[in-house]
Amino acid sequence: ELFSPSQKYQLLVYHADSLFHDKEYRNAVSKYTMALQQKKALSKTSKVRPSTGNAASTPQSQCLPSEIEVKYKMAECYTMLKQDKDAIAILDGIPSRQRTPKINMMLANLYKKAGQERSSVTSYKEVLRQCPLALDAILGLLSLSVKGAEVASMTINIIQSIPNLDWLSVWIKAYAFVHTGDNTRAINTICSLEKKSLLRDNVDLLGSLADLYFRAGDNKNSILKFEQAQMLDPYLIKGMDVYGYLLAREGRLEDVENLGCRLFNISDQHAEPWVVSGCHSFYSKRYSRALYLGAKAIQLNSNSVQALLLKGAALRNMGRVQEAIIHFREAIRLAPCRLDCYEGLIECYLASNSIREAMVMANNVYKTLGANAQTLTLLATVCLEDPVTQEKAKTLLDKALTQRPDYIKAVVKKAELLSREQKYEDGIALLRNALANQSDCVLHRILGDFLVAVNEYQEAMDQYSIALSLDPNDQKSLEGLQKMEKEESPTDATQEEDVDDMEGSGEEGDLEGSDSEAAQWADQEQWFGMQ
Repeated sequence: ELFSPSQKYQLLVYHADSLFHDKEYRNAVSKYTMALQQKKALSKTSKVRPSTGNAASTPQSQCLPSEIEVKYKMAECYTMLKQDKDAIAILDGIPSRQRTPKINMMLANLYKKAGQERSSVTSYKEVLRQCPLALDAILGLLSLSVKGAEVASMTINIIQSIPNLDWLSVWIKAYAFVHTGDNTRAINTICSLEKKSLLRDNVDLLGSLADLYFRAGDNKNSILKFEQAQMLDPYLIKGMDVYGYLLAREGRLEDVENLGCRLFNISDQHAEPWVVSGCHSFYSKRYSRALYLGAKAIQLNSNSVQALLLKGAALRNMGRVQEAIIHFREAIRLAPCRLDCYEGLIECYLASNSIREAMVMANNVYKTLGANAQTLTLLATVCLEDPVTQEKAKTLLDKALTQRPDYIKAVVKKAELLSREQKYEDGIALLRNALANQSDCVLHRILGDFLVAVNEYQEAMDQYSIALSLDPNDQKSLEGLQKMEKEESPTDATQEEDVDDMEGSGEEGDLEGSDSEAAQWADQEQWFGMQ
């Protein structure tokens, strides 16, 4: 009661700000609402009793927290509480002329999330009108299918008035290609930008380039660019979830574990560390833990595509296919140009024997994203499931391999087809050709299987060994190698008996000792892989 009405308003805002920073968002909203009511009463009082030239009242009124700022803070509270409709309602209540760029930016993002694309575009354009160099607003417009030329026209005046900004129009062009799914042209344009002295070793560009290589199925170059970005910025978090997933797929689980620990030391309030740890669990076949970590990542960032894919894959492998389908569909909504989202959904359809749905989805992807090696292979994968469409699958795979002879998924599916037809020699030639310029665990393992089929046992063992050196956790390669060793063991035993008869040596005991020692190491290696 000792305070004046304006001081009461100020104190309520300070109290609400404190609650906001303590993450007591509901309580903060309550105090912000009380503050706005106090401000309303204050405004009425000042209208009834206008200032009589009191100079002391002017600085105080200038120091009062802005009513618009209070509403923005309330909207932030609502977004933290996942009450997006309330956030939109509070910001919509601010007259258009009084909206600052950050209010328009928040509104644009909320509209986009709610599927109100037209309103989102209007808000992003308003941000660009006030701040022509707001790159996030540019990316927002491009993601909503606004033409690159139209977006560039909104920044042309600023580019011409400020020196050394000529790169911006190329940057907009590059990300326009990204959002239309034209990965090849996007990669070429970003590479041309990266060569310019101003943007050389730019971490953001390197991250985008790594992500594009990943989308194009070029995992080797993707890992290379992520490593380059990570070396330039050791505290980099953005994109590290994709990097962790790629390392896990290659069987580099120790590297994935180290990456996860490093990211948690930087921040545990981002989705990426949880996704990386989830990938480690998933590829260690601990699906329940992967599911929990994926859910935690989604809780921190509901727009994390990689978290949705991780949780979806864990649910699928746990037999909860219908729940997995929901997650893959949400991933597709967020990233309609990412093929791996569609692959996950199609795998779910195939797992539940819904071949018709899988075929419809694969055809839609083929038409939407165009006829490239990846979409051709995805369509062929579904065709392989139906005996009627085997020939179509063969034609599609041949087209894919003509476009990209090194595309691993296409090589694997073609090898699968040749195995069904028992054309092992053709399969061996295909795999040797694919392995000429790259080394991949799955290709080496399949080559081992084909060599066994044509009785080339020694070379088959070599191929299984190479596969295991690339991924020590690859169970199929281990089974293939153990099967070969069992088949060879009777011959080895006969040879050892002959040696004992001739020399009377104790070599057999030594060999047994080395086998048991190797088994211990194998057990230890398997145990570490499961951590």
